[in-house]
Amino acid sequence: MDSSSPFDRIAERVERLLVRHEQFESTIALLTDQVATLTQERDSLRSRLQAARARVDALIERLPPPPNEKDAQ
Repeated sequence: MDSSSPFDRIAERVERLLVRHEQFESTIALLTDQVATLTQERDSLRSRLQAARARVDALIERLPPPPNEKDAQ
């Protein structure tokens, strides 16, 4: 049988909970940093995509108009 007092068992459990709490806080901090990094990366990629679309649209504008189907016959 366990010879420790109920107080000792509670104190031990509280200590374990405090360690787990610290681990969770550390994990949350790391995940928060990752979210910030990924958000910046996403925003950068969106910006690059918009710039690429603008370049493609500008190139399309420079294309000559398609020949009229009646003229091709």
